[in-house]
Amino acid sequence: MVLCAGYGVRLGELTRQTPKPMLRLGERPLLERILRHLVRHGFDEIALNVHFMPEVIRGYFGDGSRSGGRLVYSHETELLGTAGGVKRMAGFLGDSGDFLVHYGDVITSQDFTAMLQFHREHQALATLLVHRRARSNSVVILDDDLRITGFLERPTDQQRLAAQSSWVFSGVTICDPELLDWIPATAPCDLPRDVFPGLAATRRLFAFPLTGYRCAVDSLDRLAEARAAAESGALE
Repeated sequence: MVLCAGYGVRLGELTRQTPKPMLRLGERPLLERILRHLVRHGFDEIALNVHFMPEVIRGYFGDGSRSGGRLVYSHETELLGTAGGVKRMAGFLGDSGDFLVHYGDVITSQDFTAMLQFHREHQALATLLVHRRARSNSVVILDDDLRITGFLERPTDQQRLAAQSSWVFSGVTICDPELLDWIPATAPCDLPRDVFPGLAATRRLFAFPLTGYRCAVDSLDRLAEARAAAESGALE
């Protein structure tokens, strides 16, 4: 599932009349590059949650055949959050084994095939793609086996210092269908804020360190970076 329901307000005028996943990276929208990469790794049955100008996304992608997969849409009349959107699609996601959740503003060349193999070998409830960064919205605490022992969302400076970890969440998660039982039925609900912190106690929450290119398109500078990566071929 690719999460596409946000407004992208930090990009100002660029997203006033265009959903952020539809911003161009070279000849293709950001979302098309995400979808093609997922399909290359076998994730070809894909749900999109939409809210802001959904007709733009539907009109471009249709049934998904232009990206090589099949698309279904979840139109949220009110924003449900990253976890609430996933919960709403439980019937679709829970029917075919492990599933992947991908933020719609994250572009990456990560090898999802290797990540899925790791997830299954560890019998994980969820496997989070992670990378190192000095400061981010999240802090992920790992043990030597890449098991996540703590997840802090929007921590204070004191909490960051105590955690002594530079690992952060990269915006991609592979999930066992059992994860759906951990998402409250009430909405809105957020994966990093409301779900991931509680999963650490299960000892089935794992991290997969980033090995490819990754950029979250959440500012004008990051958009320029992602466009440069697309032009250089780093996303292929």
